[in-house]
Amino acid sequence: MLGPLRRAAVAAGAASASAASLRQFQCAYHRSNERLLPCRDQEVSYGLNWAIAGRGVVVKDKVFYNLEKSELQKGGAAYTECLSGIPLHVRGNVISGIPDVSRAQFAKLLKLVTFHLSSISSLYVQDGAVGSSVECDAKVRVISDNPSAVLLLSNILWKTPDRSISHDTCPLTIYVASSISANVRNSLGSGSQYANGFAAADIERSSLILCGKAFADSAMLKGALSALTAPVLSARGGLPFPGWLLSFGGSAVLLFAPVDVIKSLKLQDVLVSTDSGVVVSLKGSNVLFATKAREPNLFTRPTQVIIVSSDSTDALPALSKLSPGQAAYHFLAGYCDGKFIPAYSKDPSPLDPIALANSLFSHLKEDNTPTYLINAKSSGKYIDGKEFVRLIEVLLSNNLPDRKSEDIRVGELKGKYKSFLSRKFGKYLPKEFSF
Repeated sequence: MLGPLRRAAVAAGAASASAASLRQFQCAYHRSNERLLPCRDQEVSYGLNWAIAGRGVVVKDKVFYNLEKSELQKGGAAYTECLSGIPLHVRGNVISGIPDVSRAQFAKLLKLVTFHLSSISSLYVQDGAVGSSVECDAKVRVISDNPSAVLLLSNILWKTPDRSISHDTCPLTIYVASSISANVRNSLGSGSQYANGFAAADIERSSLILCGKAFADSAMLKGALSALTAPVLSARGGLPFPGWLLSFGGSAVLLFAPVDVIKSLKLQDVLVSTDSGVVVSLKGSNVLFATKAREPNLFTRPTQVIIVSSDSTDALPALSKLSPGQAAYHFLAGYCDGKFIPAYSKDPSPLDPIALANSLFSHLKEDNTPTYLINAKSSGKYIDGKEFVRLIEVLLSNNLPDRKSEDIRVGELKGKYKSFLSRKFGKYLPKEFSF
């Protein structure tokens, strides 16, 4: 790892993007403790500048590389007010509800943003990863005109060693242009919703553009990163699931539930991360995004899978065991008191829901993983966190109560499931999937 004083790479004489000017970059010096110290050797400086140039950004003067949070704060970085509702446009998304961006639109926007970043005197480059497993993660490089953006992103991404990006075959690039011109601001749309900026992602290019204050919308940012890194994680043998990981009695439990249900149950003490996103690989499982409360480590492969539904009529029992086909069926439905809120529908994704459900089905079948359905409501009210934990303890002890005979309410509920899933997926719903 490079020392703190060796992380500020200063390149001089790069007024244009030509190869000749890049060859003239020289390692400069950084004033610290009232004396001049070399920032890094020329080889590393050249390599970094060439790598950034490969992403369309030419270093005009200085580039600060992988600064610690304290160094960023000394350089003027500050935690900004959290925002929500920043518009996100995604190319390659298969889930409806997210505005698309065309290939031409993204290419034009990328050209405007890289030109802007090439005109900035001080750039900030930060490397990180989505997923904390070295065997199955997705490397991310941030190129920013704003140290505050890097500070926020450092809290989302897992740390990764210096130069790890240079050894990665398909890193994701995040371009942050916090100070943008009117033509950039209006390139994808206009109106009050764009007042604070916008984000655009291209899954094919493995690129994310954050304009204005878009970097301050962490929920949008994590959703975009989940979509962008899913193909990389899948190619490396991981199964990226829109769920939560519970560390429970030495076991890792994979949980699928709507966000509102998670908040109602108040499971912060047993959740590895309060952010949705889990990747399961042959060597274990881990969450996608960094969390302050825990060090990055690899958990075991899930020993149980739990799907949560909400049914005030008590047609669904408090606990029931599911076959792999039933688990995939309930995963696709996401039943919540008369509404269907599938686990995959919150964020954009390049993965077809049926393909994702098939991955879950295959994983459960191959590993023979015990899977259960929990009804988060009892007598019309949400159960509390303590009761939910007690139900998990019952499952872990294999002391599952006998299921009562099916009554008319269950038949009606089955009809609702069938109607929803048939309307949404039709003939593409595998025969193995059932209530």
